[in-house]
Parts: sequence; structure tokens; C-alpha cells
Amino acid sequence: MHPLKLSLLSLAIAAGVSGQVCAAEDFSNLFTGGKTILDARYRYEFVDQNAAPGKAALDHANAQTLRTRVGFQTGQWYGLSSLVEADNVSHIGDEKFNSTRNGQTQFSTVADPDGSEINQALLRYDHKYGNAVAGRQRINLDNQRFIGSVAWRQNEQTYDGALLQLKPITGLTLTAAYIDNINSIWGPENGRYDNKTNPANIDGHSQLFNAQYVLMPELTVTGYTYLLDLDNIATNAASAVGTLSSQTTGLRLTGAISGFTYAAEVAQQSDYGDNPNDLDSDYYLAELGYTVAGVGLKAGYEVLGGGDDGKAVGNQNLAFQTPLATKHAFQGWADVFLTTPADGIEDAYLGATAPLLGGTLQAVYHDFSAQQGGDNYGEEYDISYGHPIPGVKGLVALAKYANYDSADSAVTVDTEKFWLQLQYTYL
Repeated sequence: MHPLKLSLLSLAIAAGVSGQVCAAEDFSNLFTGGKTILDARYRYEFVDQNAAPGKAALDHANAQTLRTRVGFQTGQWYGLSSLVEADNVSHIGDEKFNSTRNGQTQFSTVADPDGSEINQALLRYDHKYGNAVAGRQRINLDNQRFIGSVAWRQNEQTYDGALLQLKPITGLTLTAAYIDNINSIWGPENGRYDNKTNPANIDGHSQLFNAQYVLMPELTVTGYTYLLDLDNIATNAASAVGTLSSQTTGLRLTGAISGFTYAAEVAQQSDYGDNPNDLDSDYYLAELGYTVAGVGLKAGYEVLGGGDDGKAVGNQNLAFQTPLATKHAFQGWADVFLTTPADGIEDAYLGATAPLLGGTLQAVYHDFSAQQGGDNYGEEYDISYGHPIPGVKGLVALAKYANYDSADSAVTVDTEKFWLQLQYTYL
């Protein structure tokens, strides 16, 4: 049964049962304790890219888009609650960008297609030992490196399915989810210009398992395995559909010691479901942070391995991939490495976040290289500044810039991006 229908059916059944067993609590709490959701985000995005080897240069992208979101979050009634929200994304002015759906392929890509859809529609049950959610929902696990909502794009990525979280003892959180459809950022609809690398809906039967235990402030241990069965999406245009189906199993350690924060993580990826390839690649992360005089400093080294240990049907990319991640938060804001190159990637980065004139300034530097073969993938500089607009509660402005230099790499091109954004959230 489709999760949206399941959510509505579950709400009706649960309401009837709870009403009979626990009639003392007022049903009107669902409405009187509810909250209206209203959010509007205007964004201007500029993209300038060099020509790829053997291809014509793309025109600069100049995209103006508006994302509006409306919805309602109910209050609770014996632990039951529900949420419904709808999104609309519309371009403003001329479509001088490739949205992946508008056919403007002479321009660089800004993956924000026009359209309206239900972003979330779910039934939730909360208990002192955990919660359960059924329906279309937002799922963000850990730092969103493997499972996330891609909230940076105008059309958020949401998941149709069921999620269960248990907290049997203090500090321990067990999460399990079943997903049968992913509403991707390229939606809400397919069209004549879509392809197997950017479907609006990613079909399959995926399972997510995550166990996190906070032992002490100095150490949180998280183990996970994500079984992604992604039937109708491919690693790249030359790959068969199903090549992004994978099993990723890993261990993550985080904590804070004497003012320092750290993260260390390892994971291994193999093929899953109907993937025609034999995958075998690894992931590593080491990150250290420190805050001094209000300035947060961070240094890290992240590796997504190449696929030399795997076996491919034809000439395929077998590198470690993260198809459901919030990728914009990793490996540079220019989004050059949304697909890991076949030889893998090593990313050494330095970053700083500081308060400035009532806002927040952030800067990050990345140095990229291939994990196999020794190719230099270049470097990237990122900087952003966000500031609340005085006198208007919930209104925030953001300016953001990314500059990627490919160092003449054979797999990437120089890319420059700039954003201006104004977002209002009803509080």
C-alpha cells in the first residue's frame, strides 16, 4: 500500500481505538495545539563553468526561483499527531538556466524545476520510549552524509515509508526505516528532458538501520547499515539503472574533549539488490574542531574510495557513492563532485565560522585529489554570510560564493557559483 494512503488509514484506525480506550483526553488538542507552517525562499543563483573536454561551452546560468511552503502541524492526542505540507517552486523572469526539466541545455544547471507537490504528509506517534512515523517524511540521519533531505535545493528530498525510533535506555537511540519511494530534488514530475540520472521519483525497497549510543560527552558511538535498492536511477548516463543500489555499513565516533570536538568514521560499500556490478569500496573520515573567542575552527580529511576492488559489467564507475546524502554540505558548495569519480576522491579541508555584525560568516577551503591514480582534482574556496533582517521576525538574508579550480583535471571543469537568498519562516 502506498505510504500516503497507509498514513491516512493508520490515522483513522488509531483515532478510533484511542478514542474508545482513552476518551478522557480532548480530541480538539490536535487542532488547538497545532501550528501553521509558512515559509518562502527567494534565491538568485549564478553559475559559470568552463567547457568540458570535447564539448561546447555552456552559457552562464542566471536563475531566479521562489519556493513557497504551506502546511499544518497538529498538536498531540495520546501521542498521535499529524503533519501535512505542500511546496511550490516557480522561476521568476526568463529561464536562463537548465533546471533539468525545461530543455534549456545551452545553460549551466541549476537543479530547481518548477512544480508543486506534497512535501510531507505523515502520521506520528510519540511515546516516552520512542516514536513511529508513517507516510511522506523528512529523514536526516547523523550528519546527513548518507541519508538526508537536501534542504539546500528548492525542492526538498523526502521519503515515502515508515520509520521507527526506540529509546529503551538513556543515551541509546535505535532507528529503523523502510522506504519504497524517494521524492527527489529533480521533481515533482518527469518530462521529455529527464534521464536515468535524475528521475523525479526513485523507486525501490530500501531499509535503513542506525544505532547511536551516547556513552558520555566525550564519546558517542553510531553504527549503521543502509540497504539502498534504487531501481530506476543510474550512476551516470553510461551506466545501467540500478547501479546506485548498495549496502553501506559503518561506524562513527564523535565527541568533545577539553574544548575540542572530533569525528572519526569508517564505512564499507558493496552492491545490493539488482545492481549488475560487484561493488567494493571504502569510506574514511577524520575531523577535528575547536572554538576560540567565538570563532569555530575545523579541519578534516574525507576519503570516498575508488572501485578497483570491485567488478563491473563494462566500463563502469565503481567508486563509493552517496546517492541519498545532502551532498551540498560536503566536498565544496560548487557541487562538482555530486558523483564520486571512478578513481575515488580525497578531500582535505579547513573551515572557520565566526559571528560578524550580528550575522554569521563562514569560509571553507578544500584540496581535492584522486584516491587512486594520483590525479590532482584541484581546489575550492567557499565563503558565505547570513544575517537576520532587522524588524522582520523570521526573515534572513544570505550571500554565498564558491570558486572551484580544476587544476586541469580530466574529470572536472572550473566552476564558479554565487547565490543571493532571502528566506522568511513564520515563527
